[in-house]
Amino acid sequence: MEETVLKATDISVTRGSSEILSNVSLRVPADARLLIQGPSGAGKTTLFNILGLLDTPSSGTLEVMGSDASTLPERERARLRRDTIGFIFQDFQLISDLTAWENAAVPQDHTGERDESWLKNLFTQLDIMDLTDQYPATLSGGEKQRVAIARALANRPAIILADEPTGQLDPDTTDKVLELLFDVQESTDTALVTISHDVQLSPLYQDTMFLADGDIVERKVEP
Repeated sequence: MEETVLKATDISVTRGSSEILSNVSLRVPADARLLIQGPSGAGKTTLFNILGLLDTPSSGTLEVMGSDASTLPERERARLRRDTIGFIFQDFQLISDLTAWENAAVPQDHTGERDESWLKNLFTQLDIMDLTDQYPATLSGGEKQRVAIARALANRPAIILADEPTGQLDPDTTDKVLELLFDVQESTDTALVTISHDVQLSPLYQDTMFLADGDIVERKVEP
């Protein structure tokens, strides 16, 4: 069996009297390409935050690289998040007063050590070496998302979590960005978990789970 990099078991999240997630379980092997889909209000954002160690479940367990993150103190959760998970967001979340290169290097700066050669490799693969000194305000949506992909991979994570990564991109740019993301994912042996409401993404993924009313209601695995 392939190495499991992320495993959720019976994850539930309750806010007041509302159950946002109900006994959600999933397993993400190394090199997986998993898409989690569902309509607005299905619990996708909450699940993203749980899987990314940005929030804790009301019950259930979450294992990241074999470590039970459910029992870790916040400082250890933050370290595990920094070292093993890269994030890509719909709104890019680039820092406006940093260049593209500096934005991509932020995760490395948090560890206190820059790996310029790795960043150069990522910028080359993503075809953005000409953007290194530009600021986010001068970049197109597709260019911003490529920089965000480089940032997500800066610390060589085991897992990339992408939250609606194509939500602000036009169809042509979406195709180009996803192609680059998949190519870089394969070359870095990174698992990719994408959360999106866009049903057109499903054929591009090996494994698709459908979330509705806080529960996994269907799963489709490509042969």
